[in-house]
Amino acid sequence: MPSHLARWTGLAGSMLLALSAFLGGAFPSGPLRSTPVSIWQGPNGPLILTAWVVGTGLMAYAWWALRDGGPSTRWALATIGLWLLPLLIAPPFGSRDVYAYACQGASFVGGISPYEQGVSALPCPWLDTVSVIWRDTPAPYGPLFVLIAGAVVKATGSLTASIVLFRALSLVGVALTAWALPALARRAGVPAKRAVWLALGSPLVAAHLIGGPHNDVLMLAALVGGLAVVAAHPGRRGMLLVGGLLLGVAVAIKVTAVVVVPFAALAATAGPYRIRTLIRDGSWVVGGTVASVVGVTVAGGLDFGWIGGLSQGGAAIAWTSPPTAVGQTVGYVAALFGGHIDALPVTRGIAVVLLAVLLVWLWWRARTRDPLYYAGLALALTVALAPVVHPWYWTWPLFVLAATAQRTRWFTVVALVASFLVLPDGTGLPRYTKTIGAPLMTLLVIVLVIRLVRSARAARQPVAAD
Repeated sequence: MPSHLARWTGLAGSMLLALSAFLGGAFPSGPLRSTPVSIWQGPNGPLILTAWVVGTGLMAYAWWALRDGGPSTRWALATIGLWLLPLLIAPPFGSRDVYAYACQGASFVGGISPYEQGVSALPCPWLDTVSVIWRDTPAPYGPLFVLIAGAVVKATGSLTASIVLFRALSLVGVALTAWALPALARRAGVPAKRAVWLALGSPLVAAHLIGGPHNDVLMLAALVGGLAVVAAHPGRRGMLLVGGLLLGVAVAIKVTAVVVVPFAALAATAGPYRIRTLIRDGSWVVGGTVASVVGVTVAGGLDFGWIGGLSQGGAAIAWTSPPTAVGQTVGYVAALFGGHIDALPVTRGIAVVLLAVLLVWLWWRARTRDPLYYAGLALALTVALAPVVHPWYWTWPLFVLAATAQRTRWFTVVALVASFLVLPDGTGLPRYTKTIGAPLMTLLVIVLVIRLVRSARAARQPVAAD
């Protein structure tokens, strides 16, 4: 597809997404629980769903068609900015999380720690906008984001103005990421235009990071920025400390960013890997990260309760999480024989242990390879083995791998599929397709495991001499 045609195709898709948001987005007064059927039968239902699926399809097609990044980095940035314009004025869509952000900020301003009580304890003046499942749940976000949410609510004093400011902050996150991505890509030998296009041109960014909006983009801006600083200044202690501080900011927004810190410590070393050089250079990155997280927590008068709050995310059940899908499938198979098995705790527990082992294994391999690329793989594993996987979670590995990976097809395909999983009002399609989706995801897991085992065996076989 010619670049100019891709630009206008994506813009048409963005405008259709904005239309679907205006007609059936996640409005404060809208229903907290819908189904695809109830949306279709409601006011403007066919138009809402058609605009959403066609709009997402056009943006996805234009993004996929120019996987090499188009004519230049400047062209990619201008096109992405054009695509985001219609969505900046649209109401929230694809999720109701922004209302939870506002209520958590209101709780903090009201003197209640959102790590000790849910938003219903204030009660939040906008409590009826928050999904029921999250009203009594402690905040799972880091202390920095709680401070940001409190500052937003205190500065605006209204729900509408808070949403506008949260979206403005998301746009700032996109802009900062656009600044950092080329630096990270140059270090990895990846064309900057391709990195910017794959990361920021994805429909996931438009629909969820901006359309939502979600705080993930703030975490990613700090994460990518920290990796870029570390990668550009190995062995330079002052700059490594700055990179570590930025990574700490990412962790203080969402703790999942912590998985990249060990890989950043490897990237900080000047010269070949040695334990001595790792301690000498990597400790500045780790120290900066710890100092940033602890400093924000203490300065805000908060505690580390946000770490415990992460366990609350497992309340949602969807086959988009492979360990959850396997647990669901085990239950379905048992039901065929008259049994009743709740395998979710087991499969999710196994996934946590497996993730810990694989992260250590990845770090060990990264010693003699590109640690930045392995940081992206670590994020991909963290998402894939999480008990709950929302579509926008895939932007975490997407942003890093777009700037560090030579082969891009596998993670761009995942991002494409994820773009179609949530309707404009936040209704998740996996909830209504579990009897099909869970077995299919389980089958995919089995196929991937078999392929990985075969590849590992082939790699260990000696090469025959000529």
